[in-house]
Amino acid sequence: MIKKESFVANRIKSIGYAFKGAILLLKNEASVKVQLTIALFVTVAGFFFHISSTEWITQLLAIGLVMSMEGINTAIEEMANFIHPEHHQKIGLIKDIAAGAVFFSSIFAIIIGLIIYLPKIF
Repeated sequence: MIKKESFVANRIKSIGYAFKGAILLLKNEASVKVQLTIALFVTVAGFFFHISSTEWITQLLAIGLVMSMEGINTAIEEMANFIHPEHHQKIGLIKDIAAGAVFFSSIFAIIIGLIIYLPKIF
């Protein structure tokens, strides 16, 4: 009989896999590096401008959304490339849609940043 691992042990393994995935994204994906740089910049700006708790929450949610969407987009691209390595119209459509989702989240994150910081700058 195979011994089943405990719930806690499985959760610890899951966290390890998630951490490994985050490190892989940061090491290998230029777009994630750019997003992280922007996230660090607006975090410093948040401290500089003394943004409110609500503004912090909104900013962190926007950062988390964009970074998460970048990760999902990368996973979709990797899976599509694995399934169909040569160029295929349908695979291209799938990749474009995933990239579009990142674009939407990025545009709204920019709008959130403008709402938070423009009044503080001007």
